[in-house]
Amino acid sequence: MDGQSIELNEAARSVALTVRRGALEPLWLLCVAMAVDVPVFTLAFWFALYGSVLATDFAPLVAAAQAASGAVLVAVALAASGAYRSKTMASLPAFLSATLFAVLVPGLGLLLLAPVAGLGPALWAFGLSLLVAILSTRIGARAILRWVIDTGLIARRTVIAGGGEEAARLIRGVHARTGNDIRFYGIFDDRNDARSPPQVLGVPKIGGYDDLIAFVRASAIDLVIIALPHTAEARIKWLLDEFRVLPVEVGLSTHSKDYAFDQGGGPYLQKLKRSFAPECRLTKRIFDIVFALVALGVLWPVMLAAALAIRLESKGPILFRQLRHGYNDRTIEVLKFRSMYAEDSDPGAERIVTRGDPRVTKVGRFLRRSSIDELPQLFNVLRGDLSLVGPRPHAIRAQSSQQDLFTQIVDGYSARHRLPPGITGWAQINGWRGEIDRADKLEARYAHDLYYIENWSIWLDLQILLRTPFSLLSSKGAY
Repeated sequence: MDGQSIELNEAARSVALTVRRGALEPLWLLCVAMAVDVPVFTLAFWFALYGSVLATDFAPLVAAAQAASGAVLVAVALAASGAYRSKTMASLPAFLSATLFAVLVPGLGLLLLAPVAGLGPALWAFGLSLLVAILSTRIGARAILRWVIDTGLIARRTVIAGGGEEAARLIRGVHARTGNDIRFYGIFDDRNDARSPPQVLGVPKIGGYDDLIAFVRASAIDLVIIALPHTAEARIKWLLDEFRVLPVEVGLSTHSKDYAFDQGGGPYLQKLKRSFAPECRLTKRIFDIVFALVALGVLWPVMLAAALAIRLESKGPILFRQLRHGYNDRTIEVLKFRSMYAEDSDPGAERIVTRGDPRVTKVGRFLRRSSIDELPQLFNVLRGDLSLVGPRPHAIRAQSSQQDLFTQIVDGYSARHRLPPGITGWAQINGWRGEIDRADKLEARYAHDLYYIENWSIWLDLQILLRTPFSLLSSKGAY
């Protein structure tokens, strides 16, 4: 399957257009819940201290600091225990018990540290304050969460690979779950006989397997569930092999016990776990914005000097714009300082730049060797098209100096697009940058990109950023 070359049929395209924006991730539910709980429990603990400490010993600001500390501990404990998950919050007894357990240690700590007038009045003050806070927020949260789930705001947008009886069994099982957050948008199946009808329990079949990757590229689908029987082992393995290029979670209905699909689906899917989960996306985005702003603040004189040098040397625009592959193979417009003569610019990357290329200006050669030509991509980072660190984005039809397309040299090359592309990356700091004149160079770059994707952490990003200036001292392969 090649998601780039397949044109979606009308039904699949129509559905894809309805899910171009992602649903609210469970991470945002956690953030909102913590943002509500911290001030609520701060007030509860403050009033508890106010009611249990003698007026002569009560210091409002000290009590506020102690109350806030206790409230943060409560919120952290609830988050760590998974109490902010929709499944727990939807169950009032489970949410109440988790909250009571979370307030126990901070509450006892405040009782021991504060100069309370007496144990009896203190217990009464703490019990009443916390009871009001817990009951009001938990009953309110349950009602709001039911509305949020019913409207699909935090739903996992899902499509099914495989139809017929297995798909029907899957749909029934999912709909029978309490607090179900899975919403089905379509079925993809190659069979066109009685084994796979055009519609299964209200979910329409909108394409075959060859349409599936193109559909995931074009939409904001969160989950693909393979609904095929054990006997279709060869077909399941084929689908899993094809899905390795997608930044989407994959589930196997035959390996799910409760149709929750929240544990990765067992050993078959360990290598297909979602590579860019919501918490990773949020952390990486904050990291990118902070460090991109710092970099612009430090490097603006270099960028200004580069722009002036380009303008003085040759006619044409200062910036060069090129369409490249972004996250999930989506097309993005990348900015660079122009390093070629304007009339020789190659936005389609039809000819790779080689040593002594006459199209490159003198200023451009220096900019390319030093990677200063990449600095305008800091604006791409702020716009959200790029990350500071990630696999380098290649042109839409990137090819080697032997005119071989990258996708022909390396099978499954688009698997490197499971994370947002970056200005620098693991491959670049390890020397794999510049001209591709041999297949093994691209294979090595691809292997380094996959290593980065599978081992991503914010600390790895920081390490790559710190090592990037030193890697630029070697101009190997950069012309």
